[in-house]
Amino acid sequence: MTGLNGRDFLSIIDITSAELEYLLTLAAQLKAGELTADCSGKVLGLLFRKSSTRTRVSFSSAMWRLGGQVLDLNVNLTQVSRGEPIKDTARVLDGYLDILAVRTYDPAELQEFADYAQMPIINALTDLEHPCQILADFLTMQEAFEAPLTDLTLTYLGDGNNVAHSLLLGCALAGINVRVATPKGYEPATAIVDQAQTLAGDRCTVTLTDDPKAAAAGAHVLYTDVWASMGQEDLAEKRIPIFEPYQLNDALLAVADPTAIVLHCLPAHRGEEITEAAIEGPQSRVWQEAENRMHAQKALLVALLGAD
Repeated sequence: MTGLNGRDFLSIIDITSAELEYLLTLAAQLKAGELTADCSGKVLGLLFRKSSTRTRVSFSSAMWRLGGQVLDLNVNLTQVSRGEPIKDTARVLDGYLDILAVRTYDPAELQEFADYAQMPIINALTDLEHPCQILADFLTMQEAFEAPLTDLTLTYLGDGNNVAHSLLLGCALAGINVRVATPKGYEPATAIVDQAQTLAGDRCTVTLTDDPKAAAAGAHVLYTDVWASMGQEDLAEKRIPIFEPYQLNDALLAVADPTAIVLHCLPAHRGEEITEAAIEGPQSRVWQEAENRMHAQKALLVALLGAD
């Protein structure tokens, strides 16, 4: 899959279904030690406007384990914080780095990095999408079920946010049936839903509903995220009564497939979007999912840097 070499990864649909399958296979092989890759002499930059634990540490650990180096570029210590144009920063960093992961609010800023830098640019999260998370989610599902991903149904419960967007697009790309249950007024962006439905075609179903129990019925994966994303903390208390029916709990697990697994991209607010019993119970794969961020991103780095 040398066709991934040098490309940007701004959205999960920047890759094809075949390339997604390749990345998941590569991630599984790297995780199992069946394959090694060498990124020595390569430098990954991390430019994050938002706080991060899993994305920052998993990318850093992945690159170090591949033999490469990492520069964590604190935005407040760069000229970006003083208003240097993104197009200037992008072209300067292009001379220092081999690949750059950007975590920012505005997807237009991410696109500007991609427009002006020749090196691969990775979306490490924007307000619109979180594609790296979806690679880890699918790797975790692949490990949990003997059936092909195309035989599965994933149900997302909660806010129609960036994770919901990438799940919609990613499931449609992979041929996974996807259901998104949100309160009225908190649905995913219409443009993303339309894009997912077009991608899905007749291979899988894309369902939106405000009925969490109907969405969970028979599902193989129950997935949730915080009810107020980064930058929306002032809305958190107001949202609790609106989102309470969408809590991932034993009642919803009871109507899901008996083999269903629980996923959460973290950080979790226990007692809000997910119960203690669900996140710590036998059906939870949340910690495996978190570890898989590193393995999935190892595969992504290897492929984009041409080290595969």
